[in-house]
Amino acid sequence: MKASIDSIETFGLVDGPGIRCVVFFNGCMLRCKYCHNPEMWQRREDNYTIDEVFDKIMRCKPYFRETGGVTFSGGEPLLHAPFIIELCKKLKEEGIHTCLDTAGVGFGNYEELLKYIDLVLLDVKHTGKEGYKDITGSELGEVENFIDACNKLEKKIWIRQVVVPGIMDNEEYLDSLVEYLKHIDNIEKIEFLPFHRLGREKYIKLNIPYPYEDKKDMDKDKCNELYEIFLTKYKASK
Repeated sequence: MKASIDSIETFGLVDGPGIRCVVFFNGCMLRCKYCHNPEMWQRREDNYTIDEVFDKIMRCKPYFRETGGVTFSGGEPLLHAPFIIELCKKLKEEGIHTCLDTAGVGFGNYEELLKYIDLVLLDVKHTGKEGYKDITGSELGEVENFIDACNKLEKKIWIRQVVVPGIMDNEEYLDSLVEYLKHIDNIEKIEFLPFHRLGREKYIKLNIPYPYEDKKDMDKDKCNELYEIFLTKYKASK
């Protein structure tokens, strides 16, 4: 069995707890306007076997210590579920922590994969149907099936919310996010990530129009202020 993998980062520090080996899979059904990895949208030729990825991860194992491990990212790793399941079976024999960085949009039947995942990093694209469709180009719906599977298996979840100026930087959206998160169990952490234009050059090289040409980078201090406002609302709702 092979999978289409763009790259493997061996010392990731922002994709889950501790030092992590991050596997970036090609292919995604969404076309998020703020995506900074458009080169991974298309699934290219399968280029890695399970054993090849396992061997690369095992070389990193001494650096994982108590908190590190492997994160499956992309693109959308859910599109490679059979490959990840078989890889995780080997990783679990080595006691390696596994993390799934996902938008929650795959081909369904998520429970089998989630059995082998210790932590889910779930990207919230937008809380409303119209906003979700505008940002991703897809209907809001499949991610709900993924969330249901996470809840059923009591998976630990970190929420990630990209804050785009003019869209998420207002109290109305923060209120909607508080309500949206009420149906997600076992949330351990919520992160606000300020929108940035660092991926713009990739769009230009790929001859793809950059969707947020009119947007400026989200001010980090403003993003932190919004997070504190959100956190107060979120805690009050519990």
